[in-house]
Amino acid sequence: MKLSTYLYLFSSLVLLLSCSSEDDASTITDNPPVTAAVYFPPLDTNAPWETVSMTELDWNESALQPLIDFLDETNGKSFIMLQNGKIVEETEIYLNGHNINANWYWASAGKTLTTAVSGIAQAEGLISLNNPVSDYLGVGWTSAPIEKENLITCKNLLAMNSGLDDTVGDDVSPENLQYIADAGNRWAYHNVYKKMQDVIASASNVDFEDYFESKLKNKIGMKGAWIQLQDFNVYWSDTRSMARFGLLASNKGNWDGIQIIPEAFMDESTSTSQNLNQAYGYLWWLNGKSSYRLPQSQIEFQGELIPNAPADMVCALGRNDQKIYIIPSLDLVIVRMGDAAENVNFALSSFDNELWGKINDLINE
Repeated sequence: MKLSTYLYLFSSLVLLLSCSSEDDASTITDNPPVTAAVYFPPLDTNAPWETVSMTELDWNESALQPLIDFLDETNGKSFIMLQNGKIVEETEIYLNGHNINANWYWASAGKTLTTAVSGIAQAEGLISLNNPVSDYLGVGWTSAPIEKENLITCKNLLAMNSGLDDTVGDDVSPENLQYIADAGNRWAYHNVYKKMQDVIASASNVDFEDYFESKLKNKIGMKGAWIQLQDFNVYWSDTRSMARFGLLASNKGNWDGIQIIPEAFMDESTSTSQNLNQAYGYLWWLNGKSSYRLPQSQIEFQGELIPNAPADMVCALGRNDQKIYIIPSLDLVIVRMGDAAENVNFALSSFDNELWGKINDLINE
């Protein structure tokens, strides 16, 4: 073989090895950083819940007292922040006579519990969200004409676009569930979502509360109970139980390796559920959208739900400022319980944006 041929083969081999090394280096460099494993507290609520300090997180500790003062001045009872599942120890705060064992109502933030259980029931083959509600409750569960009632699916109940009249009142007896538009054509914040609890009870042949307890509550170590108040079946618990559910939701329905709520369903339920209110999933509120609608109104507001908060935040919002904020990009879960910060409200209030101003001061050095 000629010398020129040897030189050609040698130079080709060097070039090949060089490219391979560059590719390997690129692959290593381009790999995303490994995120910290999510911590899950023990199911035994008497066992300690691991904490992390603000110092470890390099947060702005000088902003903590202004946050506490703000929570106190705005009628807060409890506040807690989780970072990757661990309690940020300085931010587990109890005010105005509240304490770690005291229960408080979730109000409409508890709607998301019904969403979660709906996903579980569908995964077990008991229901399909695409089926008419009448398949499970029979005809006549509303006062709408039968052909209009049969248009209402389980998904419509979770997306708040059943087409039933939201101005009649909160009672969900048939005479109070009146037709105003075809299902899917009108978004209105309506207590009719509660019929999903009846759907699940009918399909499972188990009381909704018992099904919830065995399929969700006990699996993540929650405390609390459903309590009937006038026309509302409201969940009450301590603050840590609310945080446990927020942690489950933030981890896409997985609790310490066990998939309790299907991940695909969690993704679906925390995405825009219809084309009328971009900021609403299945009873979850969504930040970062270009517009939103609010309870007791048909006005479409332009802009984000909570401008001071991260765009990827999803939230459970309840009457009088009960809050679960979930921020995937920051690995944060935040809970606030208490009386109304200012005026009685049904979900969103100006308090959300003000609170997020204080939170930003804390977490951004």
